[in-house]
Amino acid sequence: MSNAPESSTVPSINRSGLRILISRMSAIGDAILTLPVACALRREFPDAYIGWVVEKKSAPMVRGHRTLDAVIELERKWFTSPSGIRDARAKLRGHEFDISIDCQGNTKSALAGWIAGASQRIGYAGSHGGELSRCFNNVRVAPAFRHLTDRSLELLSPLGIHSPGVQWDLPISDASILWANRWRRMVKHPRLAVLNPGGTWASKLWETDRFASTAKYLRDRYDLKSAVVWGTPDEKKMANQIVARADGAAILAPDTDLHHLAALISTSDLFISGDTGPLHMAVAVGTPTIGLYGATRPGDSGPYGQIALQKAYERGSRRHRRRADNSAMRAIGVEHLCAAVDELEFQRKLAEKVA
Repeated sequence: MSNAPESSTVPSINRSGLRILISRMSAIGDAILTLPVACALRREFPDAYIGWVVEKKSAPMVRGHRTLDAVIELERKWFTSPSGIRDARAKLRGHEFDISIDCQGNTKSALAGWIAGASQRIGYAGSHGGELSRCFNNVRVAPAFRHLTDRSLELLSPLGIHSPGVQWDLPISDASILWANRWRRMVKHPRLAVLNPGGTWASKLWETDRFASTAKYLRDRYDLKSAVVWGTPDEKKMANQIVARADGAAILAPDTDLHHLAALISTSDLFISGDTGPLHMAVAVGTPTIGLYGATRPGDSGPYGQIALQKAYERGSRRHRRRADNSAMRAIGVEHLCAAVDELEFQRKLAEKVA
């Protein structure tokens, strides 16, 4: 482990043969929010070899990205055993990375850069450099911004990249796009909203009856048909409840994997969801998006550049917030969401007039 003093610059860069590793291994939404780092690196270093180390659960949102030469997929909890670390080291060392960029700021993400053999390991200084990450990283940046995307891009400053534009280029297969377009034509309605009631924590869930009321408002005020998406059996149950209560304003979306879901969202005119991976998919594919927040902060990981609603916050540790009920989410009323929809519709009509 390096005992190098804290630095904010990479001493020298061989631009022609640079080999860069991006380390981001958390949830699907976090992986999507980090994609602009890969885009900015490719723009600045068109001939570089760029890899991304990711855990398998989030790999579909990274695999096939146009900017990447390699995606190194690791098992969950790979870092908790000597054999897991050895296997990860074997997968990473062959790429001969010079520089690693720890966009996550914890032990496993920083450890990946260290065992990969990168001589320059960029990570966070201060509170964003959590756990043992500051021990493994030897070039440290104190971020000025809160949002995950913005502060991840700040990690590129030691490489001479300052204030890069935000670009996503979410990898979606052509087959998924064709499927989504066929499904969209079957809906036979001029405008489509997609509602996502699911979430990984109970504290992130909004009430199904409120989604149903919102679907009726979207139909009656803006002629939007709502499709309710789902991923697990419990989410499908919630989706069916919304459809049943929406008085014909909503339909159940088909079963989808992550790529087909992203393609389906890309065909819609509006996406509404709590804080979960599909919310960030919607932003990445360019769909107008409204995020609902209670147990997390939109300033940290909200829908980038889009509308986020939060009326209360479930304070406490991540463990507490994960196990809490959805009382903070219930502080968001249907009237609050409908007002946000009105704002988006006003912006849309204004843009049409300007065009």
